[in-house]
Amino acid sequence: MAALTIATGTGNWFSALALGVTLLKCLLIPTYHSTDFEVHRNWLAITHSLPISQWYYEATSEWTLDYPPFFAWFEYILSHVAKYFDQEMLNVHNLNYSSSRTLLFQRFSVIFMDVLFVYAVRECCKCIDGKKVGKELTEKPKFILSVLLLWNFGLLIVDHIHFQYNGFLFGLMLLSIARLFQKRHMEGAFLFAVLLHFKHIYLYVAPAYGVYLLRSYCFTANKPDGSIRWKSFSFVRVISLGLVVFLVSALSLGPFLALNQLPQVFSRLFPFKRGLCHAYWAPNFWALYNALDKVLSVIGLKLKFLDPNNIPKASMTSGLVQQFQHTVLPSVTPLATLICTLIAILPSIFCLWFKPQGPRGFLRCLTLCALSSFMFGWHVHEKAILLAILPMRKEKPLFNWMETFYLLGLGPLEVCCEFVFPFTSWKVKYPFIPLLLTSVYCAVGITYAWFKLYVSVLIDSAIGKTKKQ
Repeated sequence: MAALTIATGTGNWFSALALGVTLLKCLLIPTYHSTDFEVHRNWLAITHSLPISQWYYEATSEWTLDYPPFFAWFEYILSHVAKYFDQEMLNVHNLNYSSSRTLLFQRFSVIFMDVLFVYAVRECCKCIDGKKVGKELTEKPKFILSVLLLWNFGLLIVDHIHFQYNGFLFGLMLLSIARLFQKRHMEGAFLFAVLLHFKHIYLYVAPAYGVYLLRSYCFTANKPDGSIRWKSFSFVRVISLGLVVFLVSALSLGPFLALNQLPQVFSRLFPFKRGLCHAYWAPNFWALYNALDKVLSVIGLKLKFLDPNNIPKASMTSGLVQQFQHTVLPSVTPLATLICTLIAILPSIFCLWFKPQGPRGFLRCLTLCALSSFMFGWHVHEKAILLAILPMRKEKPLFNWMETFYLLGLGPLEVCCEFVFPFTSWKVKYPFIPLLLTSVYCAVGITYAWFKLYVSVLIDSAIGKTKKQ
């Protein structure tokens, strides 16, 4: 608090926030880390010790390289710094290697790369209208946005405990959003194209970028009622955007095209054989679908409507990443999830095209695309929810009584799953129950948030059109 008070007086509160969260990240260095720590160490070893022609074929470890080429080159660059810390971490055959120097290097590499994230947050703050400024620091929109982004506990847990590099990737997306708010469309498009070749999960929000750039940049004028003035279409701008995307893609994929390895690269990037859900179900529509199928199968077995010998062997509650068949409900294919996702994002894309509301409308569409893809995508990882966590202005109270009650319910749920359930007789017979309860409970909340945001966007778009008329 003292540091914040000093920062308030000197106008350097942003630096105080950034420094404070950086110190917290340093304190988290010795904490638990997940298998992703070994994943990234292995990628350091692959890119450092093997020629590029073997990067997407190497399979000594189960943690094969499955990120786009720009991220592979990023690991390659990091590996040339890593060799000064501990050369052994760069040996492909040193599986699960984790020395103290390796730990320090990998942890500090994440902290260092977050500099881009901090810069992007500062750029986003410049996009906020400062006319409505409260007297207190905590009432200033820029301060609130900075706290919500810099101190995003989801990112802190995933990057600095679990271990990943989401911070600087999220920074690239925020910077591209800031550039679009600043009407620097070509820079925004370039940054997003680069981001896609770092981590292809951002394809989820590509429709929002594509439609917004086409509607707001390639069409240079609107009619008085807000509809498109078709004659204002600029072929030069379309070609410029296409050239940016082509050049970035050529730089990323070109070497693998020359090696005739694109099919192998894409097979690593899109592993459809992993199954509908991750080992730990993402709390989305398919978690509810799986739970319903599980409940129906249990009831069916109890009432002897189902033959135990016909129950699929690959169980969705086994905790393994694999393909499985549903017992009662129809099994879901990758094509089915794609169709569901497209249907879910279409209304937001429709609003962005026919009822544009500037960069703010784009931001809401981007959030809905991310949430819709999380809700209905194939093999969605639970950490993918970070894509949709973008602060948006809200004048009303943050939560109503029902939402508050729901959030408070997470406490008893955690106590039940972690401290009560292990001591019950169900632990052996129904080991999947904690996973099922947690995923389903969270899925209900996220589904509610997705639906409520959609209703808000559709209503606001309708009101905006009425005002123009």
